[in-house]
Amino acid sequence: MKFEKVEDGFYRLDVKGYVCPHPQIYTKKALEKINSGDMIELIFDNPSSGESIANMCDNTGDEIVEKNQEGGQFKWSIRKV
Repeated sequence: MKFEKVEDGFYRLDVKGYVCPHPQIYTKKALEKINSGDMIELIFDNPSSGESIANMCDNTGDEIVEKNQEGGQFKWSIRKV
């Protein structure tokens, strides 16, 4: 797991290699650390994690702005409300 600040208001969370529930837990903790309006680029490779992360964002109101998939790797942009 790697969480880093890329620039002001933009962060990257890489949870490749982790299986449920770890990507969701790490995403939740990362969102708690950033400010409202900030963005996280989430990178993961466990397809089933996508559903749990999407449900979590629906419940918290955080917005999944973009979803991309390249091969078996997913890149999502999430904006904290």
